[in-house]
Amino acid sequence: MSASSATDPALHLALRDLLRTQAPGARLLASVGQRVFDVRGDGPLSEEHGTELVPPDDWLSHGDLAWITRDGALLGLLWSEDAPVPPGAVHVLTLLLSAASTEGANREVDMLITQLPAATAWLSADLSFRQVSRSFLEVFGLAETGVIGQPLSQVFPEPSTFAAQLGAAAGGRQVRLRDEQIGGRWIRGEAKPYFGGAAAGVLWTSQDVSPEYVRLGELAALLDTDVALALLDTAGKVQQFSRGLGTVTGVNPEGATGIPIWDWSCFGETAAAALRGLVEQAATTARAEILLAGGCVLPLTARRNPSAPDCIILEGPVVNAAQAERQLASQALSMSDAASLMLDHAGRTQLVSQQAAALLELDAAQLTGLSLSRVAGQMGVRVYTPEGAPLPLPEFKDLTLPKTREVLIGLPGGVTRHMEVRLTSVEAQSGKKPGILLTLNDLTALRRAQAKLRHDAVHDPLTGLLNRAGLRTLLTELNCEGSASGMVACLDIDGFGALNAALGRTAGDLLLIQVAARLNDLAAEHGGRTARLADDAFAIYLPELAAEVGGQLLRAALGDPLRAGRRLVPVTFTLGTADVPLQLPEQGLADADMALQYAKRQGRGQVQHFNSGLRDQEAETFELEADLQQAVSAGQFTLMYQPSVSLKDGWTIGAEALLRWTHPRLGNISPARFIPLASRSNLITEVGEWVLHEAGRGRALIREATGQSDWRTSVNLSLEELRRPGAAQRLLPLMSKQNALDVEVSAGSLLDHSSETLEVLESLRSKGSRLIVDDFGDGNSSLSALTRFPLSGLKLHPTLTTRLPGDEKSLKLVQGTISLAHSLGLTVTAVGVETYAQLDVLRDLGCDAAQGYAITPPLAVDDLAVWLKSRVLPEKGK
Repeated sequence: MSASSATDPALHLALRDLLRTQAPGARLLASVGQRVFDVRGDGPLSEEHGTELVPPDDWLSHGDLAWITRDGALLGLLWSEDAPVPPGAVHVLTLLLSAASTEGANREVDMLITQLPAATAWLSADLSFRQVSRSFLEVFGLAETGVIGQPLSQVFPEPSTFAAQLGAAAGGRQVRLRDEQIGGRWIRGEAKPYFGGAAAGVLWTSQDVSPEYVRLGELAALLDTDVALALLDTAGKVQQFSRGLGTVTGVNPEGATGIPIWDWSCFGETAAAALRGLVEQAATTARAEILLAGGCVLPLTARRNPSAPDCIILEGPVVNAAQAERQLASQALSMSDAASLMLDHAGRTQLVSQQAAALLELDAAQLTGLSLSRVAGQMGVRVYTPEGAPLPLPEFKDLTLPKTREVLIGLPGGVTRHMEVRLTSVEAQSGKKPGILLTLNDLTALRRAQAKLRHDAVHDPLTGLLNRAGLRTLLTELNCEGSASGMVACLDIDGFGALNAALGRTAGDLLLIQVAARLNDLAAEHGGRTARLADDAFAIYLPELAAEVGGQLLRAALGDPLRAGRRLVPVTFTLGTADVPLQLPEQGLADADMALQYAKRQGRGQVQHFNSGLRDQEAETFELEADLQQAVSAGQFTLMYQPSVSLKDGWTIGAEALLRWTHPRLGNISPARFIPLASRSNLITEVGEWVLHEAGRGRALIREATGQSDWRTSVNLSLEELRRPGAAQRLLPLMSKQNALDVEVSAGSLLDHSSETLEVLESLRSKGSRLIVDDFGDGNSSLSALTRFPLSGLKLHPTLTTRLPGDEKSLKLVQGTISLAHSLGLTVTAVGVETYAQLDVLRDLGCDAAQGYAITPPLAVDDLAVWLKSRVLPEKGK
């Protein structure tokens, strides 16, 4: 977008008007040029929000947030606090912002004009049409090809004063156009000079006000009734009055119109003052008892006509017995809280309660004495089934009562309400047919709340995507329709927990929104759907595509870095893909999820396509997890000890306790296989308790057997395990018995620099434990962790020692790591030392200690005691 477009008032005006009509109460953060603007439908044109498209925190904690994207680019964020964001508003704003951001000024103006909600035309200075809004074409019943580029006189050839008035606007003045009939419609509008893009002209805004003129004519027709009615202007002058009012007052129609009603001869001086008060208070319904010259009291009500604001309706009762009965029924309806209408046996409206008139957005005088079915339709009331199918108004005389039905009622103002309609029979006086009581119960708020609950049950509140239940329902419905095909993929953001902790909640949520936007664009391109399953887990369904092709498209869509504030964050994803089974499409989601879990166990950035062998592995894993529940009580765990030897004096200074599981059927099982299973539940805490007890017992045996009182034993503990609820309370007290064991924590777990991690490590150190970083030097290591946390030493990852001594780069890397650690006061232990040559070079590099098969393989505690008594360190060079 050009710099000028960022400040183009037409763009900001269009955005504000669109919000006002399409999403009332919503707020828009829109990226315009190099700035972000905050736009509200009920506020100023726009307010600068900075340069970053980042939502306020409260947008993420409540309300409904939708993103406006095109081709993976985030153009804006639309947020509504009290109601769901309308999809139509998102669609229009996407078109508007994407056009404004990619094309020139003339195209911007064209796009703005076509999308304006009002009937708007942009004419050149010679009154030829440059562009019109869609609603303009709808109001006048025109086609775009017959308008654009044509002069005004050709598009509207019938005589009118619009051409002269629009010419005045072209001369630089804003003009309010007089109401005129064009093409059989009454049109009201205004015109003003307009400068858009690279050209100037006239902006003509129109409004079809034909219903107002129709309603005025209908009001005049309604005056032919026995009800006491009069139409007054705002000065109290009588425009027309009904036969019923003439009968009550005895006033002759000749000479009674055109003068203030208080000047009628039937009213005395006191009555005239009361009538003036009624007219003055007509903005809100006013009532008064008016004394006639003959001594009778005439109750009158005055109110403004909502269809004709310059018209006041004066209504009173009649005086015969039938009219007295009508007055009594009217009072009963007015005292009730129900929205009710009283009809006669033929469906003609006799009485309308104030609640019903307000609910239907109609004036009671518009209905009284006429067929409800016919008049309501003429006034713009439409009835539909709850599913939206048109429903004709019935002939009430043919109905079997009582009857209750829920319908949608479209009101003249454009609002649609859910209503429950009840029809019951009303007994009449002797000789008359029963009437009908029609009662309306507005269910709109209830149905909207239910719809929101249904929506929220299958959608994610942050991204607006389907949730797991919603995606499963979609796949099940596709199965019922027989149209299921394609592929499903499940994916996780690698290391999102650490990213979220480092960047903060707002930035983390923005990353999730960007991922959702890219997935949503890809799904829309192929006619699929996207879901957020949980936290950083997503799923996508792409019809008509094979799993391999869908996986490639996904990796391409997610390949670019994501943005967090002003930073670009490279992110990797782990994917699991599966084909959708034709007969059981929802199984595709379960298969893709299973493939994802397998891929995650293989490392970051992995892709795994589902095959039946994975299901067999999962079944075996499930059985193994069940067996693991009994391993502690059945005595199947043992500890082996890997000694560490000082490279300065050859003294054996301690050992690392290694957990082993001997399965009664499967034999020895690697910790890399069963520790993740234990971590799925609180079983890992039970295993940790056993390891601490057994390692403490083994240390005591070695000290007693060798007399080496400073012998140290280290155990591997997971920080994730210690952060679990209740785990620290169970494990930390064990560290205070007979001096604490040393604790080894993985380098990857120290990427989380949260205060919670620091608190756990400080607690361990306060118990007397030395804290050692294990596997330092692989891809997950953090140098800043060496200074942030209370560490005593580190262990080199085995990959750093395997290429020694021949690889020059590895040699320099190990040397640099040892030098860095020593400068920070940390000891260094080499792990996985397999040869004497490696021992020699590590000793020369200044490494403090080593462990590995070059010294001894892991030993049971009794064998370790024997080995320590007989051990002689090999001499250098052998």
